[in-house]
Amino acid sequence: MICTILGGGRGARLFPLTKERCKPAVPVGGKYRLIDIPISNCLNSGYGRILVMTQFNTASLHRHISRAYAFDALSDRSIEILAAQQTLETSDWYQGTADAVRQNLRHMHFAHASHMLILSGDHLYRMNYQDLIRHHDEVSADVTLTVQPVTARQARGFGVVKVNSDATVTAFAEKPDDEALLNEFALPEPVGHDRASGEPLTHLASLGIYVFRPEALKEMLESWEFEDFGHEVIPAVIGHRRVAAYAFTDYWADIGTISAFYEAGLELTSPLPRFNLYDQGWPIYTRSRYLPPAKLSETDIRSSIVAEGSIITGSCIERSTIGVRSVVGAGCVIRDTILMGSDYYDPAAPVPERGSRTDLADLPLGIGTDCSIEGAIVDKNVYIDGGVVIKGRPGSGVNADDDAYCIRDGIVIVPRSQVLAAGTKIEV
Repeated sequence: MICTILGGGRGARLFPLTKERCKPAVPVGGKYRLIDIPISNCLNSGYGRILVMTQFNTASLHRHISRAYAFDALSDRSIEILAAQQTLETSDWYQGTADAVRQNLRHMHFAHASHMLILSGDHLYRMNYQDLIRHHDEVSADVTLTVQPVTARQARGFGVVKVNSDATVTAFAEKPDDEALLNEFALPEPVGHDRASGEPLTHLASLGIYVFRPEALKEMLESWEFEDFGHEVIPAVIGHRRVAAYAFTDYWADIGTISAFYEAGLELTSPLPRFNLYDQGWPIYTRSRYLPPAKLSETDIRSSIVAEGSIITGSCIERSTIGVRSVVGAGCVIRDTILMGSDYYDPAAPVPERGSRTDLADLPLGIGTDCSIEGAIVDKNVYIDGGVVIKGRPGSGVNADDDAYCIRDGIVIVPRSQVLAAGTKIEV
């Protein structure tokens, strides 16, 4: 088995979280990175040969992988990073998902592989890929797409498929925007309702999880100049090869946008989240930081995740994710917010006391005293002085850009290493 994880392009829809990192390196769940999800799925499925293709803002991702996944020299597991590079054959960047695989065919040793699994690095889900492979073999497919029912509104952002009674894919359309085309791909009858919106599930969407017979994939990529799997390769192969669909019924989320990332991140704080970080039988692996436990002093915490190494004093935290090494001063109220934490502790000032004043140059790392933060995403290594008020309105559709912050769909995002002076007010 060859497992290939695509590192993604510029990640514009997740900006400014992708200003200095690629999508798979974005922190999630307080202590993880998005790349940990597909890697953990591979390892838990028993597949240890993993290739990660990277191109844009890769330093953070490369550093995380090298620190998190150092396998024993005698182990049969390995993670190999295939960064875009100039060769004698081409001097171009990866032009798309299919082109990325094409440029790395020489590294894949297809002669020793029975299956090629292609995954995205920005999805949140648990999947035993052995079930997918078993289905692929049972139906004797050349290509298998993983699919899931979605609403008509959601279908516009996915590749949608038509499937006949023997699980054969007969048609594929990438992100259909035309109403007539969308209706053409509708299921004969809805197969349920969306949990969040209550809208009927009327279409089958491709989740961007593919299995190929290696020789079939190699022939496709060498015969065609197509650059993208969803837009070009999959539609073209239907009718020429056996393309099957594998129905995945468990939780899956594409968190490639700020709104989706925010909603999925806060759902992790639910008592019984659909993506459960506490499943002992299917752990999510990540970097071991050897941090001390979180320290909470006179703090009220409700429906929240607090990662190790955090120091919170005299504050109220509600339905929020608090990342590693987060420092929150006294008198703060943090609600419906994702704090990504810090990469290091500030040695100058561990925890500010209520009413303390500092010059901006000496501002301690973390959240100062008497701050109110709601409906926001605060990236790593921020400096927020006392009395700052941030009040977002997620879902309001408001978008704005400022030197110190930006707003996407009403969610206020404070970028990495940003400084907010005392008394700053950001209200949507």
